[in-house]
Amino acid sequence: MDYSKNVIIYPGSSSFSPGKTPFGYFDFDAIFQEHADKFASFAANHLGYPVLDVELQDVNFYTAFEGAIIEYSNQVNQINIVNNLLNTLGIQTGSQYLQGGLTGKAVGTSLSYITKLSKAYGTEADSGGNVKWHKAYLSITSGVQKYSIREAVSASLGIELTNTSSIEIKRVLHTVPPAIVRYFDPFVGTGLGSQQLMDSFDFGGFSPSVNFMMMPIHSDLLRIQTIEFNDRIRKSHFSFEIHGDDIVIYPVPGAERGNASTPYFEKIWFEFLFEEEKAKDALLFGNTAVLNGVISDASNIPYNYQQYSTINDMGRAWVLRYGLALVKEMLGRIRGKYSTIPIPNSEVTLNGSELISEAASEKSDLITQLKEFLNKMTRESMLQRQATEDEASMNVLSKVPVKIYVG
Repeated sequence: MDYSKNVIIYPGSSSFSPGKTPFGYFDFDAIFQEHADKFASFAANHLGYPVLDVELQDVNFYTAFEGAIIEYSNQVNQINIVNNLLNTLGIQTGSQYLQGGLTGKAVGTSLSYITKLSKAYGTEADSGGNVKWHKAYLSITSGVQKYSIREAVSASLGIELTNTSSIEIKRVLHTVPPAIVRYFDPFVGTGLGSQQLMDSFDFGGFSPSVNFMMMPIHSDLLRIQTIEFNDRIRKSHFSFEIHGDDIVIYPVPGAERGNASTPYFEKIWFEFLFEEEKAKDALLFGNTAVLNGVISDASNIPYNYQQYSTINDMGRAWVLRYGLALVKEMLGRIRGKYSTIPIPNSEVTLNGSELISEAASEKSDLITQLKEFLNKMTRESMLQRQATEDEASMNVLSKVPVKIYVG
């Protein structure tokens, strides 16, 4: 087979028009249109044209040019996703703020993810959250130790539980204490009781609801924690265990012990939540409007390919070099089809494998260099660098003599 008759040679010029790239992502970008033919000439000249023949067509150069821009955008978008995924998790992809995607937009720091995460903790601690804690009670019978949780829930809420309804007990109480007792107990003798505080300032004659002291909010939080801690381990003579769908009370209510019997309450209240509601909240991630159609991970955060016209000169330089490596790879595969070509009285060995190896090495080096540069642009890296600069500045300023004021 005559190699020269079966391979099309680059003619030295080209004329780009939309539709000549595989995907057409940038075909209508005016700067891309202008630079496509310039890139073809750039790459052909680097491969030896016009001294050497270059066995490529214009579409090969355009494909490499498009591929290089795609790879550049991909690397930049990966860093953007690392920086911004936490701030966009759970946002509806159809939101007006995401129209057109996030490419080329600055995304500020948001506490939306932390807020949603804190609500999950709030659910567990009964201090907020999106999952409702329910209340139910058990009617206690003297001498009976085991009671059905599901029956108590059905009777208290007036609902029929399904076989898939799973109940998570959060608290068990002798009775439901009023809020004023839990958070403002004038008779607490330990910890941060209000009566003790008022007596120390000779305000004991005033109503417990009157307080002339302005206290910081953390004081209230400490008091709440102290009261809840006492509720859990100090005030109750009873304990319980959960066995499947049953709750077992210890000691046996009303059981005789010597000449006395164990006291018991007519009702024991408990607070609980349905595990399927908690699971649903985890899937909704705090967004009660939709289950689907939200940013969930790196696969659907809306970063699109950057248009060539928006890439600065530094980025375009990388695109040229990476595009040239892709062209070398194409030419190497074409020449690799014919390992040698005949000439009068001899044959010539083509450099297909050499071009492929050289292209692979250049592509790897370029991507490594770009990644190393972009990794310096992550928020974490920039904050660390800023902290180092601030520390160095403070070190310099600490050595500056302070002026002595005279006058």
